[in-house]
Amino acid sequence: MRKITFARLTSKMQPTVFFGSAAVVVAFCLFGGLYTDTAASIFESLRTAISHLFGWYYLLAATGFLVFAVWLGVSRHARLRMGGNDERPEFGTVAWLTMLFAAGMGIGLVFWGVAEPLTHYLEPPDADPRTAEALRQSLRYTFFHWGLHPWAIYLILALGLAYFHFRKGLPLAPRSVLHPLIGDRIHGPIGHATDILCTVGTLLGVATSLGLGAMQINEGLTRFLGIPSTVAMQLVIIASITAVATLSVVIGLQGGVRRLSMANLWLAGGLWLFVLVVGPTLFIAETFVSGLGIYLQSLPVTSLRLDLKDPSGWQATWTLFYWGWWISWSPFVGVFVARISRGRTVREMVVAMLLVPTTASFAWFAVFGGTALSLEIERGVDLAQRVIETPAISLHATLDHLPLATVSTAVGTLVIIIFFITSSDSGSLVDDMVTSGGHPEPPKPQRVFWACAEGAVAGVLLVLGGLTAMQNAAISLGLPMSVLLVVASVALVRAFRAERRQPGGKATGKRRRNKSAAE
Repeated sequence: MRKITFARLTSKMQPTVFFGSAAVVVAFCLFGGLYTDTAASIFESLRTAISHLFGWYYLLAATGFLVFAVWLGVSRHARLRMGGNDERPEFGTVAWLTMLFAAGMGIGLVFWGVAEPLTHYLEPPDADPRTAEALRQSLRYTFFHWGLHPWAIYLILALGLAYFHFRKGLPLAPRSVLHPLIGDRIHGPIGHATDILCTVGTLLGVATSLGLGAMQINEGLTRFLGIPSTVAMQLVIIASITAVATLSVVIGLQGGVRRLSMANLWLAGGLWLFVLVVGPTLFIAETFVSGLGIYLQSLPVTSLRLDLKDPSGWQATWTLFYWGWWISWSPFVGVFVARISRGRTVREMVVAMLLVPTTASFAWFAVFGGTALSLEIERGVDLAQRVIETPAISLHATLDHLPLATVSTAVGTLVIIIFFITSSDSGSLVDDMVTSGGHPEPPKPQRVFWACAEGAVAGVLLVLGGLTAMQNAAISLGLPMSVLLVVASVALVRAFRAERRQPGGKATGKRRRNKSAAE
C-alpha cells in the first residue's frame, strides 16, 4: 500500500477552492457551535430581510428557469448531445433516472410526503382550515413545491456542466458554465469564487436533507427501541450514518451510489405499492387526478403569487424556503447529473428531468399524503395537529393506522437511512470533484473530509434550531446562488448559438452527413 503524502494528496486538488471552502465550513461550524443564539439570530434576520426585499425575485427567477428549460427542450438546440455526436449513454436509462431522482429529492420527499399536505390542510394560506377549499390548496401547493420548478432549477447547471465538460472538454466544475462570458478567466479568482460558493451551497443543501433524515430516523428508533427523540440523539444518528456513508464514498460512484440507489428504488417502490393497495386506494386515485388538475390549472397564478401583506410569513416558510433549498441543491444535483449524463441529448435531459421525477413525486404525495388526508377527513384521525407540532413523525404516524404497521415502519426507516447514505455519498463526490478542479476521480481522503463536513454542518443546523434553521439557511444562501443560475442560463444560450455558427454546427445527435463525416 502506497504511503499517503501531502504532495500526493494535493496533486489533484484545486488548493484555492478546497482550502477556501473548508475555511468557510469550519468557520460556520465553530461560530454556530460556540455562539448558537447569535448565529441563529443572524440567519433569522437574513431570512426576514430577503423575504421582504427579494421575495418577488425568487418567484420570478424560479418561473424564468422553468420557461427557459421548456424552451431548451423544443428549441433548435434540443438534439445537441453531451459529448461527441455518436456518443452513447454511459448508464442505462433506468439506472440513470434512478440516480438523478434519488439525488434530487431523496430524504425530503419522504419527510414531507405526509407532513406538507396535512399542514396545508390545517393551515392553508387563503382558506379556512379543514374545508373543501383547504383540501384543494393542500394539493395545489404541495404539487407546486415539488413539481416542475425544482427540476427546472436543477437542469440549468446539469445541462450546462454536461455540455461544457463532455462536449467542450472543460472541467466538471461550476466555473465552466461561465466560459462563454469570461473565457479563460474561469481559471482565475472569478472561477475560484464560483466553485467555493457552489461547494458551500452543496454542503448546506445536503446538510438540510441529512438533518431532516436524522429527525425521521430518530422517530423510527423511538417507536422500535424506545429511544427518546432529542437533538443529542439526532447528532449521534448523523455521526453514525455519516461513518457508513463514508464507506460508500470510498467505494466510488459505480459501486456505491448505483447499487444503493437501485436498492432503494425497490424498497421505496415496494412501500409505495403497499400503501396504495392497503390504503384508501380510491381516495388516493382521486387525490392524484384532482391534484394534477389543480396544479396545471393554477400553475401560472401560483408561480407568481406574492403575499404583499406578510412576505416573511407563510410564503417565506414554504415557497421561498423550497426555492432557496432547490437553488442551494442545484450545484450538487447539477454536477452529479452532469457526471452521469454523458451521451444524452439536450431534449433527453429536459424531458427526463422535468417529467419523470415530477410525475413520481406527484404519485408519492398522492399515495402517502392522500392516505393521511383520508385518515384525517374520512376516519376522523387527528393527524394534522400532531404533524404540525412534530413533522418528523408524519410518515410513522400514518403507517401506524395501516396493516403490518411494524413492518412498514421498519421499511420506511430503512428507506430514509439509505437516502441519507446516498445523499451524503453523492454530495461528497460532488464537493470533492469541484474542489479538485473538476477531476472525475478525486482523492479518497478528500472525499472522506467532505462526507464528515456534511455531517458536521447538519449537526450545527440541528443545534441552531432544527427545521427553522434549515429554512433560514436555505433562503439565505439561495439568493447568491440564483444569480449564478441566471448567468449560467445566459452563457448556455451564447454557447449553443456559437456552436451553430461553426462549420457543421447544425449537426445533432445523429451521425453527421456532411463531407467531413463521409471522409
